[in-house]
Amino acid sequence: MSGNLATVSYIGATILFILSLGGLSNPETSRRGNLYGMIGMTLAVLATVFGPRVSMAGIPWIVAAMVVGGGIGLYAARTVQMTQMPELVALMHSLVGLAACLVGYASYVDTSIQFIGAEKSIHEIEIYVGILIGAVTFSGSLIAFGKLNGKINGKPLLLPARHWMNLAGLLVVIWFGGSFLHAESVNAGMTPLIVMTVIALLFGIHMVMAIGGADMPVVVSMLNSYSGWAAAATGFMLSNDLLIVVGALVGSSGAILSYIMCRAMNRNFISVIAGGFGTGGGAPAAKGDAAQPAGEVVPISSVETAELLREAKSVIIVPGYGMAVAQAQHTVYEITKYLREKGVNIRFGIHPVAGRMPGHMNVLLAEAKVPYDIVMEMDELNDDFPDTDVAMVIGANDIVNPAAQDDPTSPIAGMPVLEVWKAKTSIVMKRSMASGYAGVDNPLFYKENNRMLFGDARKMLDEVLVALKA
Repeated sequence: MSGNLATVSYIGATILFILSLGGLSNPETSRRGNLYGMIGMTLAVLATVFGPRVSMAGIPWIVAAMVVGGGIGLYAARTVQMTQMPELVALMHSLVGLAACLVGYASYVDTSIQFIGAEKSIHEIEIYVGILIGAVTFSGSLIAFGKLNGKINGKPLLLPARHWMNLAGLLVVIWFGGSFLHAESVNAGMTPLIVMTVIALLFGIHMVMAIGGADMPVVVSMLNSYSGWAAAATGFMLSNDLLIVVGALVGSSGAILSYIMCRAMNRNFISVIAGGFGTGGGAPAAKGDAAQPAGEVVPISSVETAELLREAKSVIIVPGYGMAVAQAQHTVYEITKYLREKGVNIRFGIHPVAGRMPGHMNVLLAEAKVPYDIVMEMDELNDDFPDTDVAMVIGANDIVNPAAQDDPTSPIAGMPVLEVWKAKTSIVMKRSMASGYAGVDNPLFYKENNRMLFGDARKMLDEVLVALKA
């Protein structure tokens, strides 16, 4: 393939990636967006492998690597449960970071192309920054993976003087960056490069360990942004325009998504990086002198729940991570289908940070074939709760916590929430009275119009479905 044809293919792939992002912005066009992305990536890979910069002797090695990697990816796609998608995404981000590190070291020791003067300095800056971003992304993503799958405690690790430690690490990285740029040989430059890599790896670990469990959706989108910038840095190192453009697309879109997540939690990006929000251990977070929720918890049975749903004219369902863990989305769809056939106006309210990654609940509901037009964002539904007969919360906690509005001393004060307590009756499905991922008590449980349906969400919903059809 000629260089011109490869360039045209890259332009086509770039257009397809932009169309892919546009398609993914709406559930109804997401399938088309995914298709554009797959076609664009296939075109990009073929243009790279058969382009002028790859010799025929290297193609068998590339094909072999693609077969191994593709086989692993296919196996993961077929076996990983939807509830495990957040940690899978985090793991994939770590691979992008690792690739950036490896490409950076390979570019530095490569003697096939010699740069002099300003070109040499620019190339070395690209290598240094690329490895720095890649190392932070790699180690941070691995810690996020561990937190999401439960291998690492979700409680934030807050070391004494941690901000000063981070600042000291940054200053050391800058100082060694100067040494790297002034190194007279590859061997002399390798020492500062390795030191910087170790510090970057430690910073990635420290940064994510300090972030509490309640901020994990933001962490996932943040790491997505980092992986994009790591890819862009790799593109600069390899002089690959497509990698630069695609990396910038991923990096910028991930940054915008992180901003949206932060706004949905009434937090700023710096406070998330500073860490400390969410205990992840089921114990309430510190709340100053605020009073504990007062009132009596009123339990409800599956049969009584079915009776309330049968008599309702308007129902709003708020799904959370508990629905994902119980894999109850298919039963939820069956209940939804039955109630809609009976003329009930039933809709789903999705909070931007419900679950463990952006769009987690949307993906689960789409998998269960819940119609797109009844899955709505928080802002579209909040004004409708006073006219709703039943608001049903399935495994959610912090996103329906009235303390966000009523208790200025609460850690989640000011966070926009779904106002389910304004419905005529709210039903909360939980295994126990334990606090949510942010470790904050929920006064909703003690409201006079609230009922608690305790037990595994899938088991309880199966019983509700049976009672509905009886």
